[in-house]
Amino acid sequence: MSETMASSFWGPVTSSTEWCEKNYTHSSYIAEYYNTISNIPCILLALIGLINAMRQRFEKRFSVLHISNMILSIGSMLFHATLQHVQQQGDETPMVWEMLLYIYVLYSPDWHYRSTMPTFLFLYGAGFAIVHALVRFGIVFKLHYIGLCLLCIPRMYKYYIHTKDIAARRLAKLYVATISLGSLCWSLDRLFCRQLTNWYIYPQGHAWWHVLMGFNSYFANTFLMFCRAQQLEWNPKVVHLFGFFPYVKIKKPKKQ
Repeated sequence: MSETMASSFWGPVTSSTEWCEKNYTHSSYIAEYYNTISNIPCILLALIGLINAMRQRFEKRFSVLHISNMILSIGSMLFHATLQHVQQQGDETPMVWEMLLYIYVLYSPDWHYRSTMPTFLFLYGAGFAIVHALVRFGIVFKLHYIGLCLLCIPRMYKYYIHTKDIAARRLAKLYVATISLGSLCWSLDRLFCRQLTNWYIYPQGHAWWHVLMGFNSYFANTFLMFCRAQQLEWNPKVVHLFGFFPYVKIKKPKKQ
């Protein structure tokens, strides 16, 4: 919201989207304080996933996927901290790139023309970045992003029904639960902004969306790592750090 409590270091808002949280209530350097710091758990979760992927030498696609989650969260932090158009592009463009990566990870194992898919997705992502830098999409961007997300659902469901491991299936259920709850928080924050800001304690729906989507990405990545390790016959199993935090542990067969 454009109402401010402190002077703005970044100047007037130039982004095409502004969220419900009041601007500059805690610092003149951070426009939307809670929407900014709520990306920190997302970065930490992606870092944990990246360390696990590199430590056990998973395929590089998973390291890139975790790094893309981190880049997206950093872009989101910069956008919500500044509410500037350039930073908005730095948030929205990685969102599309990340979904293109998910499409590659999900569909590439059964894609017979190995160079075709990554080439097409790379050109698509580069083309989108160029067009997005020149044109403000608004609702078109949201519909485009939702369309990319929907492309992932059939493949995720196929992996789920072919996975018999209970712990791995639980990861998929947590993925659905977090995206559902996060979408509810996002929607309520957008639809009932005026009413919510009159509450004694504003519930910070968009900030909760960030946190839940950080866990959502982690659960999705961990589930996909399990499924891919199963395809490669790496004997994966879901174990829990401190008894509750899930990650995939593999045991690659010794080379003959």
